[in-house]
Amino acid sequence: MVQRLAPGVQHRDRALDTRLGTLQLRIPKLRQGSYFPPFLEARKTSERALMVVIQEAWIGGVSTRRVDELVQAMGLSGISKSTVSKLCRDIDERVYGFLERQIDGEWPYLWLDATYLKQREGGRIVSVAAIIAVAVNTEGKREIVGLHIGPSEAETFWSGFLRSLLKRGLKGVKLVISDAHEGLKAAINRVLRAGWQRCRVHWMRNALAYVPKGQQAMVSAALRQAFLQPDQASARATWRHVADQFRTRFPRLAAFLDDSELDVLAYMAFPAQHRSRLHSTNTLERLNKEVKRRADVVGIFPNEASIIRLIGAVLMKCNDEWSVQTRYMSLEAMAKLLAPTIDADAPQITTQAA
Repeated sequence: MVQRLAPGVQHRDRALDTRLGTLQLRIPKLRQGSYFPPFLEARKTSERALMVVIQEAWIGGVSTRRVDELVQAMGLSGISKSTVSKLCRDIDERVYGFLERQIDGEWPYLWLDATYLKQREGGRIVSVAAIIAVAVNTEGKREIVGLHIGPSEAETFWSGFLRSLLKRGLKGVKLVISDAHEGLKAAINRVLRAGWQRCRVHWMRNALAYVPKGQQAMVSAALRQAFLQPDQASARATWRHVADQFRTRFPRLAAFLDDSELDVLAYMAFPAQHRSRLHSTNTLERLNKEVKRRADVVGIFPNEASIIRLIGAVLMKCNDEWSVQTRYMSLEAMAKLLAPTIDADAPQITTQAA
């Protein structure tokens, strides 16, 4: 049975999709209060649930074609690629809220790393750097504190990103851990005035490049002796001894060791309980793998906004997982770090060539 509205009653049109087709509804407007059919509210709730499913599937790495198959498996008529993209744009508010949130308190340790992605720009496909920043606060908890997209890793690029972190509340940074990028080193010194630790894993690869392949295992074992020492003084003494041993046989390696000693052993000035986390950017390895896995599904991003939307959503999800995990660093060692004696001895960034 169809009920008609009384003459002169204002209404608003609403389409209701059903398995039998689309029905055109006329919902009356009331002078006082409001009226909304309860069966439409249920539909609205189910729509929201479906939208969340689509968004989570997209963030998790399901392609738009697979999303369409998922929707059809739920008994619906399917969904186009453009509709999936439109639904996923609704994620922007949450992502930007996460990336631009205040990061109050002190953050003694900061890890920075760059992942390169493909993006269309002016009819060309270019490589852009996606910079991810992870920090640990004085409670020993780690968080993803920033994401920045840019065309290069020049000092101006890094400086702009670090200043944006300061504006959002980042302070108390004592050590920055990253790869050896001259622009980044200069930006750390200029903006943060913090110590710098060169990623030991990447440094080792660079060091072994100066040695014939057949000798690399022996050289690697010798170099690692410095990292096994109990304190920075012993580590530096061992380092110089190893460098002198190789000076005649591998002069380029010895020169490389001389130039990078302070950069690679900076973490030894910090509490022993923290050192296993501080000597490299391994803290970001799993994160970067997840970012690359998800980015590979897309292949080439149409613009920067699409990169921020997707990568930001991935980072937000990972950060939520971290928030319910145990402390990343012990409070006892953190108390030692915050003591004035540690502050005075914090290593400063060096300007040797990478």
